[in-house]
Amino acid sequence: MSAAASRFPAARYAERLTRAAELGAAAGLDALLITPGPDLRYLLGSRAESFERLTCLVIPTGGGAATVVVPRLELASLNDSAVAELAVPVRDWVDGQNPYELVASLLPAAARTAVTDAMPALHLVPLAGLFGSVPVLATDVLRELRMVKDDDEIDALRRAGAAIDRVHARMGEWLRPGRTEADVAADISAAILEEGHTEAAFVIVGSGPHGADPHHEVSDRVLESGDIVVIDIGGPVEPGYNSDSTRTYSLGEPDPDVAAKIALLEAAQQAAVDAVKPGVTAESVDAAARDLLAAQGLGEVFVHRTGHGIGLSVHEEPYIVGGNTDELRPGMAFSIEPGIYFRGEWGARIEDIVVVTADGCEAVNRRPHGLTVLPG
Repeated sequence: MSAAASRFPAARYAERLTRAAELGAAAGLDALLITPGPDLRYLLGSRAESFERLTCLVIPTGGGAATVVVPRLELASLNDSAVAELAVPVRDWVDGQNPYELVASLLPAAARTAVTDAMPALHLVPLAGLFGSVPVLATDVLRELRMVKDDDEIDALRRAGAAIDRVHARMGEWLRPGRTEADVAADISAAILEEGHTEAAFVIVGSGPHGADPHHEVSDRVLESGDIVVIDIGGPVEPGYNSDSTRTYSLGEPDPDVAAKIALLEAAQQAAVDAVKPGVTAESVDAAARDLLAAQGLGEVFVHRTGHGIGLSVHEEPYIVGGNTDELRPGMAFSIEPGIYFRGEWGARIEDIVVVTADGCEAVNRRPHGLTVLPG
């Protein structure tokens, strides 16, 4: 895979490294320590993985170049990153050397450090021992970068949304009575790849009573005529940005009461979408969906938050939930996914990814939102 396909232009990562250092300094930190995971991919375009040998990006906040500490045998993990184009110094090490001391040598004495929340304890504990104190989390610094998407990221999310829409458009090929949830999930997973994703990150096929479990995945249950089926699917497109979309299907004509409740859910989802604009709080968007359902006697069966941020991670900031008073800003991207769940009977959920714009939001998913009736 070419570097161009797997990451953005190097200049984008240079901007991010500079901004991370500025935000770290403003937070009173001397350095950010970033091990493999979404934060490292965000800052360098690196796909390096976390193993027992330490790989760590050291970002000093008081000036000086960011440096990557990496095992010599894993130098190839940096090949597709922006490290070479940005001339980021690389300090490699071999077995028998102490990489934690190497990291410490790049920092001032008694440095105030923050670490990515993806850093394994395997590496955090030795670093804390050398520093004489436990580093704080860099989450508050990096969230300011990652939760407001730039134009390149928004374009990637649009492509991811279109790709998963193409999978939902094909659901009639696979979803029918007599097949198991696992059968359907296997076909969906293959289609997720066919339609442009690099992998199927998750596939939920919740049929009949299993649809009442929001985090059900798949089982050997055989689909039956009359089932309501929740399909929640997604995965990444290059360079690593995720889709996540849920639609609800009926195998045959639904019971009128079921159809009426799902119509209310559709209205609640639209109310939340309509509430999105700069300056409103995340919790107010949650309330837009929740209040409508509660007014119709369905508040108790809406059991989760209305949404979550999305990007390099499927779930990230901002979270659209009661108690989150963060104000929305242009470029924030998140799901709007209210659901209703009747334990032991059926469930339904409708989910789009939206991006906050100057005066509202843009939905990257365009498939019909209402209950889709398939042959039963």
